[in-house]
Amino acid sequence: MNVFSRLTPEAQGLGMTSQRARDRLIARLREEGIADRRVLDVLTRLPRHLFVEPALESRAYEDTALPIGHAQTISQPWVVARMTEALIQTRVPDKVLEIGTGSGYQAAVLAALCANVYTVERIEGLLRDARRRFRKLGIANIRSKNDDGRVGWAEFAPYDAIILTAAGEEIDPALFAQLAPDGVMVAPVGPSGAQRLLRYRREGEEWKAEMLGHVSFVPLLGGVS
Repeated sequence: MNVFSRLTPEAQGLGMTSQRARDRLIARLREEGIADRRVLDVLTRLPRHLFVEPALESRAYEDTALPIGHAQTISQPWVVARMTEALIQTRVPDKVLEIGTGSGYQAAVLAALCANVYTVERIEGLLRDARRRFRKLGIANIRSKNDDGRVGWAEFAPYDAIILTAAGEEIDPALFAQLAPDGVMVAPVGPSGAQRLLRYRREGEEWKAEMLGHVSFVPLLGGVS
């Protein structure tokens, strides 16, 4: 998908938010094992500083998670890159469901690679800000709603891929029910301090999990705020 092709001077950034800063981040991600050129190209072009508070813009291209308010964070770039390349390793999915919009950064990355992105966020204030960012960047292939994402978004199922950006101790069966038989799910699973990044694929009649590494995410909560 050809998004981020016409960035404003603000989006292009200056100093600590410039293209040079992004290029340093990409070099670091390569050193840390991120190899998919498609993912690295998107992260090179996508202005992460637009997805954080102005006071934190100078830190946007550090490889670290940053607070975005409401006790939530924008994920570490390495984690975003690792989850994205795990999701598209076999094939680029046409239709993706994201649970936990947050700042909108992960959804924007997916929108540059996939035809249709559906994202659910339980915190209305975060979703409102994310939608504003999507409009500012001219991203038109993301559909979003304010709802409890633990049970997915059945209206548009099945999905070729599902990605969770918050960690529950288990995956709700409703999410597997919304995944296409040949689909893939990438999710952090487990309690705080013992979370694992897992990739689920179907083997026969069961969904089998592959361990991708240890991670630290905010908890997956229910309800709507």
